Amino acid sequence: MTQAKQNPTQEGVIEAARKIAAILPATPLLPVEIDGVTVHVKAENLQPIGAFKIRGAWHRLSALEEAERSGGVVAVSSGNHAQGVAWAAKRLGMSATIVMPHDAPQVKLDATRALGAEIVLYQRPHEDRDEVAARIIAERGGTLVHAFGDPWVIEGQGSAGLEIVEQLGRAPSCILACCGGGGLAAGLALACPESAIHLVEPEGWDQVGQSLRAGRIVRQHADPPKTICDALQPIATKQVNLDTLLDRAEPGVTVTDEEVRTAQRFAFSRLHLVVEPGGAAALAAALSGKVPLDEGTVIMLTGGNVDPASYAETISTGS
Repeated sequence: MTQAKQNPTQEGVIEAARKIAAILPATPLLPVEIDGVTVHVKAENLQPIGAFKIRGAWHRLSALEEAERSGGVVAVSSGNHAQGVAWAAKRLGMSATIVMPHDAPQVKLDATRALGAEIVLYQRPHEDRDEVAARIIAERGGTLVHAFGDPWVIEGQGSAGLEIVEQLGRAPSCILACCGGGGLAAGLALACPESAIHLVEPEGWDQVGQSLRAGRIVRQHADPPKTICDALQPIATKQVNLDTLLDRAEPGVTVTDEEVRTAQRFAFSRLHLVVEPGGAAALAAALSGKVPLDEGTVIMLTGGNVDPASYAETISTGS
């Protein structure tokens, strides 16, 4: 069986990058001017599944041994990790069961099913998706592929950082990362040890930022606020993410729904890119002046799986 891995490593990120480069082209690193400063955006929304999550999923599933592959995998996701796992499982000839929230965007549910995965819905925020996944594994077997709290997944997400360094020709001064559970931010911290990592979370959903300030895991309260960033709503980070980010990540910032919508419109008009709300959070922080920018700044655009009607309304309104 696959040897247990307690913590992600920079060597693991390098291995993940090698594996991913063998099957996927690098996503573009695009220059754009914000407030008179030329920065770069990493267009992970252009991945085959429309999100960076394909990286961690491929690194994790391709590390499984044959006996584990025959048992299939179980994942928890609001939609993008679901598609990454389903895509990797299909390519490797494995079965995949994905625990997804009942209110996940229909476009993400449909895309996950189209890749051959079975979907089990849970009630967000009242049910614990990790507990649902654990019950499925107890009943059926299979390997858990967590959306962010898995060392292989973290390493896989970090491969984007190594691409950035190669494309930029140097380590970025700072990277702005959309943050749900902290898998991408942790991977980037390992990949780019010289770069400042800025976490950007939706307003009212900054559990990772709060956890970093407290030095312990802080969970979402029982009556959380609404946010359009469906991809950035985990109840709490995991210890492996917190341990990796402590003393590495900068103080987190939060963005409002309207700031996110402004960022979506900016990406559409200035970059000709479709970006989902959660995928635009880091750009929202840059545009709203919440993180200082310089010419070494890189902004992660992490996903482009939008609900067509909601997206059309967003880009047709506002300035």
